[in-house]
Amino acid sequence: MRNVVGTAALLLALALAATAPAAPGTGTSADGVWRTDGYGTLLTVGARGMQEYQTTAVSCLKGDFSKARAEQGTYDSDGDVLTLRLTSDPGRALLGDDSAVGHRRLTRIGALPAACTRPPSTDPRASFDVFWQSFEENYPFFAAKGIDWHAVRDHYRPLVHEDTPRAELFGIFGRMVEPLHDAHVLVQDGDRTYGVVRPGTTAPGRELDSRVKKFVIARDLKGATGRQDFADGLITYADLAGGLGYLRIADFDGYDQDDDSYAADLTELDRALNTVLTPARTRSLHGLLIDLRVNGGGSDALGIHIAERLTDTPYVAYSKRVRDDPADPSRHTPPEPVRVTPARGPRYTGPIALLTGGSTISAGETFTQALMDRPGRTVRVGQPTQGVFSDILVRYLPDGMAAWLPNEEFLTRTGRTFDGAGIPPDITEPVFTKEEFAKNRDSAFDRAVALLRPAR
Repeated sequence: MRNVVGTAALLLALALAATAPAAPGTGTSADGVWRTDGYGTLLTVGARGMQEYQTTAVSCLKGDFSKARAEQGTYDSDGDVLTLRLTSDPGRALLGDDSAVGHRRLTRIGALPAACTRPPSTDPRASFDVFWQSFEENYPFFAAKGIDWHAVRDHYRPLVHEDTPRAELFGIFGRMVEPLHDAHVLVQDGDRTYGVVRPGTTAPGRELDSRVKKFVIARDLKGATGRQDFADGLITYADLAGGLGYLRIADFDGYDQDDDSYAADLTELDRALNTVLTPARTRSLHGLLIDLRVNGGGSDALGIHIAERLTDTPYVAYSKRVRDDPADPSRHTPPEPVRVTPARGPRYTGPIALLTGGSTISAGETFTQALMDRPGRTVRVGQPTQGVFSDILVRYLPDGMAAWLPNEEFLTRTGRTFDGAGIPPDITEPVFTKEEFAKNRDSAFDRAVALLRPAR
């Protein structure tokens, strides 16, 4: 369930045999078979763990297996901890992921459908049908992007035959999704991946991040004091002249190179925040620049954790809903509010200038959205963010390939979403353009400093 983006090496979990379900309706155990609201997923839960089955109208394929942990109702899922809790209704439950926000609603059912026990077809046409159907039933944004998905099927389905080479099918899938220009859509075949970003933007990556960080240190932080790196260089803090602070966050995961768990990321993040947001500094800062202009996303929960260090007043960051009707993209689950609760210990509650751009992606965007209604002054400077917010829904295909796609929406208190176009800045400035680099300019940074620096 982790909100992962921008990697060509997704670790596919081994599919293990499902455990036998207990009789439904007992109310004493979560063991049994469950259907999620939205997500096109069934789960079998037993003593060994939790087995996922990915469903469409034409398929039921075994997905990931999450091994049971010592604590009842918790499961290991590729570095994350999943928690399954029964509600007061024994036929209902909630599934949470420690790295994500919100919950998946579950309904108990009697048994797995027969389709889930049959071996998948190896015919390329079956993979095509599951690929197309997965988007048809889960993708929320066809209308907003002007894409006739049925016309896409009618055009490409006749090109696929029982002997279509794997590489050719991979290329067809790529051409089908390219017009979406959705950075949370990816076609994967082992280490080979295909995806695109919004036109006019650049995907965040190590090369861009390294270049930008060197530029910022040489130009923007020249003369700054107390510069420190945390989280293997993904978080940087420095004190600027005039009582301002500068905090750069390049990712919301990957903070510990020896441990890829959310718990390890959270520990390293807290180390950084506790070092930076000392009582003395929070009292003396006149303003804080938070630089997300190159941010590859990761855990939404880490973003909320930071927001909790930036307020004295509880508030709702955003609400999250998921498409839950395979036949009607306008139908969703009830929005679940995601709240920001002030953290214990030192907090900074003064003015913030948030720097964003087209390479601000995924969890970088949900963090941006979480600060929009932050009590106190927060101003966004730069360019619109990438425009992808949902956790990534990974769908395995019968031939072993996979499709990544979004199926959730993050709403403001007025019900607005920013998928596609991204979150706009309050003040527009160029961000890391060729001209800016060539002339050694950083207009967004300079504007943010001018906005925060106290008038003399």
